[in-house]
Amino acid sequence: MEKRQSVTSLSVSPEQERKRRMIRYSVAMTIRTICIILGVFSTGVLMWIFFALAIFLPYFAVVMANAQGSRTKSQSDRLAPKVTISSSEMKID
Repeated sequence: MEKRQSVTSLSVSPEQERKRRMIRYSVAMTIRTICIILGVFSTGVLMWIFFALAIFLPYFAVVMANAQGSRTKSQSDRLAPKVTISSSEMKID
Protein backbone atom coordinates (compact mmCIF):
# COMPACT_ATOMS: atom_id res chain seq x y z
CA MET A 1 0.00 0.00 0.00
CA GLU A 2 1.19 3.46 -0.84
CA LYS A 3 2.19 5.84 1.97
CA ARG A 4 -0.26 8.72 2.41
CA GLN A 5 0.85 12.27 1.73
CA SER A 6 1.17 14.53 4.75
CA VAL A 7 -1.05 17.59 4.57
CA THR A 8 1.72 19.95 5.62
CA SER A 9 4.63 18.27 3.87
CA LEU A 10 4.40 20.52 0.84
CA SER A 11 7.65 22.22 0.07
CA VAL A 12 8.31 25.92 -0.25
CA SER A 13 7.12 27.60 -3.44
CA PRO A 14 9.64 27.79 -6.29
CA GLU A 15 9.77 31.59 -6.04
CA GLN A 16 10.64 31.48 -2.34
CA GLU A 17 13.22 28.74 -2.91
CA ARG A 18 14.83 30.72 -5.75
CA LYS A 19 14.92 33.86 -3.60
CA ARG A 20 16.53 31.94 -0.73
CA ARG A 21 19.21 30.50 -3.06
CA MET A 22 19.93 33.93 -4.57
CA ILE A 23 20.37 35.48 -1.11
CA ARG A 24 22.77 32.69 -0.04
CA TYR A 25 24.78 33.04 -3.24
CA SER A 26 24.88 36.84 -3.01
CA VAL A 27 26.15 36.71 0.57
CA ALA A 28 28.86 34.25 -0.43
CA MET A 29 29.95 36.42 -3.37
CA THR A 30 30.06 39.48 -1.10
CA ILE A 31 32.36 37.58 1.24
CA ARG A 32 34.47 36.59 -1.79
CA THR A 33 34.79 40.23 -2.85
CA ILE A 34 35.86 41.19 0.66
CA CYS A 35 38.46 38.38 0.61
CA ILE A 36 39.89 39.68 -2.68
CA ILE A 37 40.13 43.23 -1.34
CA LEU A 38 41.73 42.03 1.91
CA GLY A 39 44.14 39.83 -0.08
CA VAL A 40 45.31 42.81 -2.11
CA PHE A 41 46.01 44.90 0.99
CA SER A 42 47.56 42.19 3.18
CA THR A 43 50.91 40.38 3.03
CA GLY A 44 52.38 37.03 3.94
CA VAL A 45 50.34 34.01 4.91
CA LEU A 46 47.21 36.06 5.48
CA MET A 47 47.29 37.20 1.86
CA TRP A 48 47.40 33.58 0.65
CA ILE A 49 44.55 32.61 2.95
CA PHE A 50 42.36 35.43 1.61
CA PHE A 51 43.15 34.55 -2.01
CA ALA A 52 42.52 30.83 -1.37
CA LEU A 53 39.14 31.70 0.13
CA ALA A 54 38.36 33.92 -2.85
CA ILE A 55 39.26 31.10 -5.26
CA PHE A 56 37.39 28.24 -3.57
CA LEU A 57 34.38 30.14 -2.23
CA PRO A 58 32.43 30.17 -5.56
CA TYR A 59 32.33 26.37 -5.62
CA PHE A 60 31.04 26.14 -2.06
CA ALA A 61 28.61 29.01 -2.69
CA VAL A 62 27.01 27.16 -5.59
CA VAL A 63 26.82 23.91 -3.63
CA MET A 64 25.27 25.66 -0.62
CA ALA A 65 22.84 27.69 -2.74
CA ASN A 66 21.63 24.63 -4.63
CA ALA A 67 21.36 22.38 -1.58
CA GLN A 68 17.93 20.76 -1.65
CA GLY A 69 15.65 20.07 1.24
CA SER A 70 14.11 22.11 3.95
CA ARG A 71 16.03 22.58 7.17
CA THR A 72 13.06 23.78 9.14
CA LYS A 73 11.25 21.58 11.63
CA SER A 74 7.88 23.25 11.06
CA GLN A 75 6.33 20.32 9.26
CA SER A 76 3.57 18.50 11.07
CA ASP A 77 3.08 14.77 11.34
CA ARG A 78 -0.63 14.97 10.60
CA LEU A 79 -1.84 12.91 7.71
CA ALA A 80 -4.66 13.58 5.32
CA PRO A 81 -7.68 11.34 5.83
CA LYS A 82 -7.81 8.40 3.50
CA VAL A 83 -10.69 8.72 1.06
CA THR A 84 -11.95 5.57 -0.58
CA ILE A 85 -14.76 5.37 -3.10
CA SER A 86 -16.21 2.05 -4.04
CA SER A 87 -17.22 1.34 -7.61
CA SER A 88 -20.88 1.10 -6.59
CA GLU A 89 -20.84 4.73 -5.43
CA MET A 90 -19.53 6.08 -8.73
CA LYS A 91 -22.01 7.34 -11.33
CA ILE A 92 -21.07 8.13 -14.87
CA ASP A 93 -23.72 9.96 -16.84
